[in-house]
Amino acid sequence: MQKVPVSLWTLLAGMIITPISIWIGQNHHLLPIQASKQAPLVDNFFNIMFTIAIALFLIVEGTIVIFLFVYRRRPGDNSDGTPVEGNLALEVFWTAIPTVIVIILGIYSVNIYNQMGGLEPGSHPPSHVAIAATMNDENQSLAAANIGIGASPQSQNKPADLIVDVKGIQFAWLFNYPDTGILTGELHVPVGADVQLNLSADDVIHSFWVPQFRLKQDAIPGVSTELRFVATKPGTYPVVCAELCGGYHGSMRTQVIVHTQAEFDNWLTQTQLAQQQEKPQTIAVNPANLSTAEFLEPYVQKMLISH
Repeated sequence: MQKVPVSLWTLLAGMIITPISIWIGQNHHLLPIQASKQAPLVDNFFNIMFTIAIALFLIVEGTIVIFLFVYRRRPGDNSDGTPVEGNLALEVFWTAIPTVIVIILGIYSVNIYNQMGGLEPGSHPPSHVAIAATMNDENQSLAAANIGIGASPQSQNKPADLIVDVKGIQFAWLFNYPDTGILTGELHVPVGADVQLNLSADDVIHSFWVPQFRLKQDAIPGVSTELRFVATKPGTYPVVCAELCGGYHGSMRTQVIVHTQAEFDNWLTQTQLAQQQEKPQTIAVNPANLSTAEFLEPYVQKMLISH
C-alpha cells in the first residue's frame, strides 16, 4: 500500500482547521455588546487574534493526539526510538510563521490605535480647562492632555461636542460638567456625541474602564489624561476602576448612561434645577466635630456614590 505524502495530509488538515477556526473566531460571543464607535475596531482585532489562537490550538493539540496514537509503544516493542538531531527546514518554518504573524498583528494594532486617536491625544486645545473648586482644594487647570485616547484622524483638531472633567478618588468617580456646573457621581452622555473626558486623580492611580465601549484610560495624580469616544447605543453601562487603588477598589464602580439627545437635554435641565435648589439648604457644621464618614455622608448620598 502506497504511503500518503505528508504534504497531502498537511493540505487536508489546513482545509479542515481553517474554516473551523474562522467560524469560532467570528462567533465566539465572548465580548459584551458594542456601545461605542471604537468598539468594532477593537472587536475586529480580537476576532483575528482569537481565530489565529484557535488554529494554533487545533494544530498543536491535534498533533499531540495524533502522535500519541500513531507513535505509541506497541506491546513487545523494547527498541529505542529513532534518533532525531534536528530538522533545519522545520525549525525555520515554526520560527518564521510566528514571527510573520506577530509583525502583522503589531502593524494592525498600531493602525487601530491610531484610528481610535491614541497616537495624537490632546492635539487640540480643550474648550474648558477649569476644574470645579468643589473637586479640589487648590486652584488648578488642565492643560491639553498628551496621554490617552484623543480624537480620531477624521475629527482631529475639532472640538468635542461635550467635555466632562472626571476625577478619581478613593473610592468613587466624580463628574463635572463645566458648561453647566453640574457635579454628579455618574456619567451622562448623549448618543452619537463626540465626548471628551479630562481625567485626573487626587490620591493614587485609578483606571476608568467601560467594557461595552472597549475603552480604558488611567487617571494619574498630577498628570492629565484624556479619553474621547462616541457612544452609539442608548443604555446604562458599568464604569469600573481597573487599577488596584486600595482596600475598597472592588466597590469603585458607577455607571455611564447614554441618552437620546432629547433625554440628555432634559436630564441637564432637571439636574441643574435640582442642584440649584439644594444649595441654600446646606447646613454649616464644624468638620472638626465629625468623623470623615459623617462629614462626607450627605454628599455621598446626593451624588449617588456607593461605598
